[in-house]
Amino acid sequence: MPPADPHRPDPDALLRTAAQEGRGRLKIFLGAAPGVGKTYEMLSEGAARKRDGVDVVVGVVETHGRVETEALTRGHEIVPRRDVAYEGRTLGEMDIDAILARTPRLVLVDELAHTNAPGSRHPKRYQDVEELLAAGISVYSTLNIQHVESLNDVVASFTRVRVRETVPDSILEAAEIEVVDIPPDELIDRLKAGKVYLPQEATRALDHFFSKSNLSALRELALRRAAQAVDARMLDDVRALGLGGTWAGSDRIVVAINELPGADNLVRAAKRVADGLRGPWTALFVETPRTAAFTPAQHARVAATMTLATQLGAAVATVPAPNVVDGIRGFLSDARATQLVLGKSRRSRWFELRHGSVVDRLVRDTPGVTIHVLPVEGEAPPDSRRQRPIHPWGTATGYALTTAMVAGITAIASALFHILELGNIGMLYLLPVMVAASLHGLRTGLFAGLASSLAYNFFFLPPVGTLSISNPENIVSVVVLFGVAVATSQLTARVRAQADLAAASARTNATLAGFLRQIASVNDIDTAARMICDDVRRLLGVQVLLLGPDRASNVAILAATDPAYRLDTMDHAAANWAYETGTPAGKGSGTLTASEWLFHPLKAGERRVGVLAIANESGGNPVRPDQLPLLSSLADQSALVLERLRLQAEMRDVDAVRTRDRLRAALLSSVSHDLRTPLTAVMVAADQLGHGVTPELVGTIRSEAARLNRFVANLLDMARVEAGAIRLKVEATDLSDAVAGAAHDARDALAGHDVRLDVPPDLPLVRVDPQLLHHCLLNLLDNAGRYADPGTEIVIEGRNRYGEISLSVRDQGPGLPPGQEARVFETFTRLEGTDRSAGGTGLGLAIVKAFAEAMGMTVTAANRPDGAGAIFSLILPPALLLRDVAGSAD
Repeated sequence: MPPADPHRPDPDALLRTAAQEGRGRLKIFLGAAPGVGKTYEMLSEGAARKRDGVDVVVGVVETHGRVETEALTRGHEIVPRRDVAYEGRTLGEMDIDAILARTPRLVLVDELAHTNAPGSRHPKRYQDVEELLAAGISVYSTLNIQHVESLNDVVASFTRVRVRETVPDSILEAAEIEVVDIPPDELIDRLKAGKVYLPQEATRALDHFFSKSNLSALRELALRRAAQAVDARMLDDVRALGLGGTWAGSDRIVVAINELPGADNLVRAAKRVADGLRGPWTALFVETPRTAAFTPAQHARVAATMTLATQLGAAVATVPAPNVVDGIRGFLSDARATQLVLGKSRRSRWFELRHGSVVDRLVRDTPGVTIHVLPVEGEAPPDSRRQRPIHPWGTATGYALTTAMVAGITAIASALFHILELGNIGMLYLLPVMVAASLHGLRTGLFAGLASSLAYNFFFLPPVGTLSISNPENIVSVVVLFGVAVATSQLTARVRAQADLAAASARTNATLAGFLRQIASVNDIDTAARMICDDVRRLLGVQVLLLGPDRASNVAILAATDPAYRLDTMDHAAANWAYETGTPAGKGSGTLTASEWLFHPLKAGERRVGVLAIANESGGNPVRPDQLPLLSSLADQSALVLERLRLQAEMRDVDAVRTRDRLRAALLSSVSHDLRTPLTAVMVAADQLGHGVTPELVGTIRSEAARLNRFVANLLDMARVEAGAIRLKVEATDLSDAVAGAAHDARDALAGHDVRLDVPPDLPLVRVDPQLLHHCLLNLLDNAGRYADPGTEIVIEGRNRYGEISLSVRDQGPGLPPGQEARVFETFTRLEGTDRSAGGTGLGLAIVKAFAEAMGMTVTAANRPDGAGAIFSLILPPALLLRDVAGSAD
């Protein structure tokens, strides 16, 4: 592969630049600690922008009673806060809707990491800011370095204070950062002067958080984070412009997370590594058989850690594997990772001697990968090779059955004692070991090994009936038997664990395959929506709603597991938010959490096609953390199905539009030709009436008026066909009378031709609509009269062949182009190369086909065997006959 052009613009950088088009700009005034002057600087810069003519408003500012800060707010328009009732108190929060309605160019929002009062649209203020930015409104905001998510654990390590309000790093990465900095000594002086906190609070802060060493460390973190942001923005600009240069290599970082409490620190550390190396990173969780025994708290911890990784900008992956080492090693190889971050929990020397160290094995088995090892809290999880079922110590039933199996083998061995050697009898005792380990787990298998060894010793090794052994060789036999039993138990248990893991993975795959198989063949959205709701409820055990966009660009319920479900105002707001932003909302998400439903957007590529809503009937979380991957897969597949059905509907609409366009063009052509010709003849005849009435003039007027009437009747009939408005009035009909009546009414069209009726009078009565049959025969006769050679014979023939009746119209003319016979029944088709391309609208035969099929008949077109013309036939199947008449094959 040729090397990449260094002067070619980087696609990712261009996409990031394009993503900012139409959005507001975010500027963050970053400080090392409270009191450095962030709010003061934000208000000052806002005032400067206002003097430049920019429309600036204050969304929310916390002055904390500082006189200088309050003075700066007086020159700004302040949007009133929204009152939120909470536990008997009224809290004031930033009014997003008022700001959106006001639409300023710039809004000043203090304390970006603030947590909103329960009941607000978003739990966090930075999410409010994201909504303002998406609406094209620029924002100035303030933030302290300890609130940056990826630095949270670092700050806590030296301040001994764990900050709970944090902001994702992705917010800072998309922002312009200005560091508001003062020396630590000056900040301490401000604190002592009461300019930051009240005196009693200031004294406590100086003894703890605001020590000089802490402030110096925080200052360094703030400056370093700002430098990283400037460097990242510079690289984006350089790459977007395609400038040459040597930049950092493309390292790929993987962080292995687990269910222990310190896993979130691993994610933050990996984020810092990724920022330093400017490489993509992935949070990996290895799902082993022991994952099935996780407590709800452990499942929730894994889900929270994965969510944190997503917020920090990582890709997330869950892979099944028989043990953690194999899972990590395989993923590192597949992802071509160069850096691994993992934790090492506290474990005893004895544990590592028995089971080995995950870190040591990875260091040995993954050459070329740099491994970062961090200590994590909590006890180490048991090694996945020591798998256990849901009952780790086995069950009473398992031990009882194992004892019975050992007793049974003992009885069989006793019966065969005089035939088998002692060594072969020992081999028999391996059978209960393998069965017990396979069916009941490792510990039950070990019990089987111990019981088998004791039974072998007691019943078969001399001295029989005691547990003592007289022959030293037999001691070796018992030890070997027990050792083989232990090894067999472990191997069998491991195979069972791997089989359980494979079965669980197969069940998930089968679930998705069955889901796809059921909805893949559906061709209408309503049926698909109902099936999606029913299947998701069956698979996840939750209540389900499927919502789709309505004409007002809001979402409305398409289907539900219970038709009685209704959404309240909060639910509708969350559903619309999920649809508009493409991010989850509602319970268990980070937006509008007061709703009882979790709204998951359905996206097919970049297009949003609907929202899947789920709720737990018991009022708990809508879905368990371990079910989140399955929910995402079901949502993705549902979105693809809905998108396919939408595209099919659009194609049908396009076809209908094309048909209408062809109809419009044909009608214009017909009006210009087929209507003008008879109208001209009528007008000329009318002019000549002034010179006296003659039979020729009357005949001309009558024939041309009849021609106009037929044309208008065809247009009306075609409109009925296109609208699907054909209504049958079926009654018993005599075909001889029907043919005679049609020939009489078509006499003008058949003028100049010899017409012969060959319809036997004994043809059975048929069940058809006589009016529609009359129209069919009229159009066939008009077609024959139009295209048959002048003076030739036109034959109308009726035949009953083995209970199937055919009515045929034979003409003598040029016939039909070979291979084009079926096309004459297409709407507006006039075949080229014959006289059938001249005149007419192409409606008559299409109407014949539509009317015939509506009555259960078929119509065919063919050339005569002698090549002297065409044959058009109406075929009436036996089901339309009123009496069974045996026909003759003539």
